[in-house]
Amino acid sequence: MRALRTEEAPGAIGPYSQAIESDGLVYCSGQIGLDPATGQLVDGIEAQTRRVMLNLTAVLAAAGLSTGDVVKTTIFLADMEDFTTVNTIYAEYFKAPYPARSTVEVARLPRDARIEIDVVAKRR
Repeated sequence: MRALRTEEAPGAIGPYSQAIESDGLVYCSGQIGLDPATGQLVDGIEAQTRRVMLNLTAVLAAAGLSTGDVVKTTIFLADMEDFTTVNTIYAEYFKAPYPARSTVEVARLPRDARIEIDVVAKRR
């Protein structure tokens, strides 16, 4: 196993890694809409979703990968009413064949974020 880290995404706020690579797979920890420069949560579902995707893209880049290498995502939403907005922004970052995906509504996310996404990517 190899831990991956970048300053272009928020640092871990607990005992975990931004990502772990093992046997050609990269497991990216869930990202919320924290701005890595300020450590603050950005406002609103649109801004948080974009920031989450930028954070994930940065972690993938640290592994030498891109969203095109993602095979599975999980989206955690504080409110399923945000699904359409999130889905529209999410689609800007992925092309066919799209990764497998799960989306679930949760009671609460760290720092009261509206969205968290984790991904699994594979080296080609």
